[in-house]
Amino acid sequence: MTTFPAATIIGYPRIGRDREFKKAVEAYWAGRASLEETTRALAGVRAQTRDRLAALGLTEPGAIPADSTAYDQVWDIASSLGIVPTRFDDLRLPDGSLDLTGYFTVARGEGERPPLEMTKWFDSNYHYLVPEIGPDTEIRLVDDRVVRLATEAPDLRPVIVGPVTLALLSKPADGAPEGFAPIDRLDDILAGYAELLAALSEAGVAWVQLDEPALVADTWPREVVVAATASAYRALGDLPDRPAIFVMGSYGPLGDALPPLAASGIEAIGLDLVRGEIPDDVDILTGKTVVAGVISGRNIWRADLQEAFGILGELRARLGDDSPIAVATSTSLQHVPHDVAREAGLYPELRTWLAFADQKVGEVLTLARGLAAGRGAIAGEIAESVAVRARRAAHPGVRVGDVPVVPDAFRAREPYLVRAAAQEDLGLGALPTTSIGSFPQTGEIRRARAAHRAGTLSDAAYDAAMRREIASVVALQERLGLDVLVHGEAERNDMVQYFAENLDGFATTEHGWVQSYGSRCTRPSILWGAVRRRGPITVEWTRYAQSLTGKPMKGMLTGPVTILAWSFVRDDQPLAVSADQVALALREEVADLETAGIRVVQVDEPALRELLPLREEDQPGYISWSVRSFRLATSGVKPSTQIHTHLCYSEFNEIIDAVDGLDADVTSIEAARSRMEVLEPIREVGFERGIGPGVYDIHSPRVPSVEEIEALLRLAVGSIDSRRLWVNPDCGLKTRGYAEVEPALANMVEAARRVRQEP
Repeated sequence: MTTFPAATIIGYPRIGRDREFKKAVEAYWAGRASLEETTRALAGVRAQTRDRLAALGLTEPGAIPADSTAYDQVWDIASSLGIVPTRFDDLRLPDGSLDLTGYFTVARGEGERPPLEMTKWFDSNYHYLVPEIGPDTEIRLVDDRVVRLATEAPDLRPVIVGPVTLALLSKPADGAPEGFAPIDRLDDILAGYAELLAALSEAGVAWVQLDEPALVADTWPREVVVAATASAYRALGDLPDRPAIFVMGSYGPLGDALPPLAASGIEAIGLDLVRGEIPDDVDILTGKTVVAGVISGRNIWRADLQEAFGILGELRARLGDDSPIAVATSTSLQHVPHDVAREAGLYPELRTWLAFADQKVGEVLTLARGLAAGRGAIAGEIAESVAVRARRAAHPGVRVGDVPVVPDAFRAREPYLVRAAAQEDLGLGALPTTSIGSFPQTGEIRRARAAHRAGTLSDAAYDAAMRREIASVVALQERLGLDVLVHGEAERNDMVQYFAENLDGFATTEHGWVQSYGSRCTRPSILWGAVRRRGPITVEWTRYAQSLTGKPMKGMLTGPVTILAWSFVRDDQPLAVSADQVALALREEVADLETAGIRVVQVDEPALRELLPLREEDQPGYISWSVRSFRLATSGVKPSTQIHTHLCYSEFNEIIDAVDGLDADVTSIEAARSRMEVLEPIREVGFERGIGPGVYDIHSPRVPSVEEIEALLRLAVGSIDSRRLWVNPDCGLKTRGYAEVEPALANMVEAARRVRQEP
């Protein structure tokens, strides 16, 4: 058996240093590039990654992961095994596979055919496509894409979502009988994996990485997870024709899933030792390679090399010399940007505190060198990391303005019925229509923002350009007949970064892009110090928009939990403290909006579910502080001011208590792709306030018909009193174009009108 590399990473950013991946696939979708040109461009991104990682020092055989994707890693393995919804059967080639065009069509939808549902990847801000598996779904290896990518260069380690995670993340296909779950097809899935492993072995691949983050989560009954793990890895470990198998458990401790992995014939097991500690029963791994994830793949702060080296030392002492130890990141580095050295605009002292993907590779290599040669070989690097952390702790901006203890009374509003009565003069009847906030960010808007930032467009000219866009958005909504309007957020580059740029304690990057889903990339801000509002942020734009219409205009804010979830947050104080600091700043903004005459304020929390801990015992504490921070931000207004919130990809049933605890007057939530799956938990809990389950999936370029939206609305009316039911898209419209948005919103308004007319 080939020795596992002493230093490796679990994965690397897949978008390219200058988002070449995004540019390539979007050019193809727009018809500006051929399939051949796109294929070459994506191959170029992969080659760039391999060359970069080799230059950084990952030169051992198997050290470089082949983890690229054309859209999503879950969809990659599902499509490779022929797990394609029957509504797309006509796209299959004669061998059952999809070409790249078909692959993208299933991911994005087409015409009357909705795409695969999309939801959050565990507790990260990455989104994956949800495979659909039924009792009769044919599962077999139909595509050799994994093999082709693994053999593009010598000694690569293919990275594949593991069979247990694939089965657990999938949903029953349309028409599946009651009680069926995709995990029931595990044996068939394993047969497909056996075919794939045999093909990799025949191609000369020495090691394969199977990512199994589902093993660390309590989303499913633990007995189901443990039994599936035992069955899967007993079967795969016993295969005679396969590469050596490395199973990685990221995002938390493996817990009771560790023993069945240890008992199997697989060769290497990866432990997330950032989110988890060395297991008490770690000695059961004796004889296997233990891949120690001691460098965080989730944050951007320089590692405490002294602490990490101590963990490695303890691990070696407990395992002895019979178990090789490899040093690795705790998760894929897809969650962090490429290279902090490119961020010349960051405050120089702050830059010394940070480690992006390339710097984390360096930290892994340093620790591996120390593990091999002894602490003395890396004493200088350890001393430097200790000194950096000390300088950071002593910085005057870090502790200034710590949040005082805020009494519960400061987080409460009047009872909902009192508020509902006070809000009746808004004049909203049954099924009021609205949008979630943002409207398309046109090229003209982006050019104006870039010119203003570069100093070639004056403040006055920029202000005039944004006001023209706001006026256009308001006029469009008036024409379409929406009931509660938004100003469109033309002035905002990003729903978190915009606020970060206007709050003390934050920094923003120029090249710090990370993948959110498909080709969508974001630049998370950096919350490094104490948070304060410098002055009003959104008030003047919203006041101007309200002056253009007699209809209610929503003030649009991003909530404290989402600002944290979509930023890289300081790791030297509890998240609850940082959340309350942000909440107090937002509370000031909400009060100023109310003073300016804005009667409806939406505080978005699309990431509320995202930070929910994967282990049940940790969830009540999170729910408590996240709810308290939202209520701190929103409880300072009169009963006549209507507070909205919005949630995305929220597995509503898992956080229903938290959503109820937010006590917003109206909650809108993603529901279109899942065809109103949220209705059952809403009905079961007896949710009594306003609710807007989305009826229009904005993540697909297709325009839903009036009849499609009407059908979803009728499902909703069957579960929710129409006087509390709102009609809205799933999310903001920033990423779409007006050619899609106008007809889709027009269809939404017409569908609401039809349902409203029913007795």
